[in-house]
Amino acid sequence: MPTFADLDYDFVCPYRNGCPYLEGLSTSWVFQRYKESGFHVGDYEAQLEGLSQQLDDSDRRNKALETELQQVKAQLHALHRRQFKGRRTAPTPATECDSSTRCKKRGAPVGHPPWQRPKPARIDQVVVVPAPQTCPVCQHSELRPVQELHEHVQEDIVLAPRTVVTSFQHQQGYCPHCDKNVHLPGPGEMPGSYIGPAAKATATYLRYQLNVPDRKISRFFSDFFGLHFVPASAYGFERQAVRRGLPLYEDLRQKIRALPTVHADETSWRHDGQTYWVWYAGNDELAFFHLDEHRSTEAAQSVLGDRFDGTIVADAFASYKGVHPKDWQSCLAHIKRKAKELAQELALLQGSAADPKALEFCHKVQAFVHDACQAHHRLGRGRWRAKSAKRKARQLRRQLRRLCRTPLHYPKAETFRKRLLGPEQKHLFTCFRRPNVPPTNNQAERSLRPVVIMRKVVQGTRSVHGLENHSVLRSLFETARRQGKKPHQFFLDLLTKTTAQAQAALYRAPLKAKPRPSMRC
Repeated sequence: MPTFADLDYDFVCPYRNGCPYLEGLSTSWVFQRYKESGFHVGDYEAQLEGLSQQLDDSDRRNKALETELQQVKAQLHALHRRQFKGRRTAPTPATECDSSTRCKKRGAPVGHPPWQRPKPARIDQVVVVPAPQTCPVCQHSELRPVQELHEHVQEDIVLAPRTVVTSFQHQQGYCPHCDKNVHLPGPGEMPGSYIGPAAKATATYLRYQLNVPDRKISRFFSDFFGLHFVPASAYGFERQAVRRGLPLYEDLRQKIRALPTVHADETSWRHDGQTYWVWYAGNDELAFFHLDEHRSTEAAQSVLGDRFDGTIVADAFASYKGVHPKDWQSCLAHIKRKAKELAQELALLQGSAADPKALEFCHKVQAFVHDACQAHHRLGRGRWRAKSAKRKARQLRRQLRRLCRTPLHYPKAETFRKRLLGPEQKHLFTCFRRPNVPPTNNQAERSLRPVVIMRKVVQGTRSVHGLENHSVLRSLFETARRQGKKPHQFFLDLLTKTTAQAQAALYRAPLKAKPRPSMRC
């Protein structure tokens, strides 16, 4: 350690004529203080290193929090855009789509057949309209006669609603065993009911096919037919139809469990302020709905049974594993939708939070799913070739593995990548092994759409009977429509005929097998 004599006085004290702070102090005392301060230099350096380390940790923590904040903001913005879609402005001439930009054309897709109203098969009345004396356009008076007729066919409705009051006069017989008079119901008669089956079937149709609330149903009958009843009576009509339709509902449940391929999905429902779930299972000919409190394996088993001997088309929801299906097609549309949502989140990230590789990965997954669906569509056009389908499935599986090879920085994208490499991968291409299995669960999504609309209209249910009404009547209505039956006519048969007759009215007649040709000459 240098001595006090070795120190440069000009360095220690900038005052050449003496330091005013040292005046009056002993030189030995100052030198002793200097020697003591040298022993604490190491402590000061350790404190300085500790403070520097704390500052570095704070910087890293702040950067991590900034990245997390950007991710949360991106997720919130993407969720808001999904729930509240922005208004699309019409393109101006300056922003018209050119060859460099992709723009979806309005209207039906290319090659879609046009829809035209069929010409009526009958003409109820003919109205002859004389030729004009003056031109209705330019008011010119010198018109020349033309032999050709201009025909315009117009369909309209006849509003002449009224009620029909029927008095059923029964001839009775006395039963000594019952010790009372007995009689038979007349055709179209509902014993003990003061409102006929046609009105009840119409009210049920308005409720479950057109999603009209009970109060508006009551107002409709009062305004158009002069038939007055309170909204609670419309609920009573539903209960009467449910009691008659329960055997058909349970039979429909067994038919669903025996299908070779079934679409399944679920959506939320509000019941007495709580969240319930609407379970759907069916195909293009049958539809089964079940409202349950839970979204568990037990609820799935109540619909499809504990061992489904067929192929189920659904998303990757774990509850469907409890039905132990023979095969499973995981919906590719859900994969594409998840990749699209992640891409929207990643596009909003900036700076250190951005992950260009994850964004590119999401875009490639969307293109991959689109190509897979197009490949399945091309295979299903003509005759199904099993070898070509299996070869395409192996090719798509290898392509997906190459796509998911590189780890990603964004946590949600990395979780999504691991999901595509996990056990779900073997269920993504079941449609290439089963010729009648589609790659997406669009059928179930479209089947649940009327339920979602009705949920917005009626705001849910309040009683257990309300849950049963929606389960039974929705299932029977949709099944009758898919069977090519008129739902209103079916419910009229349900209210007036026996269970066996109503069941025969629900399903279309099976095709009769053609007799096998004789092998005799």
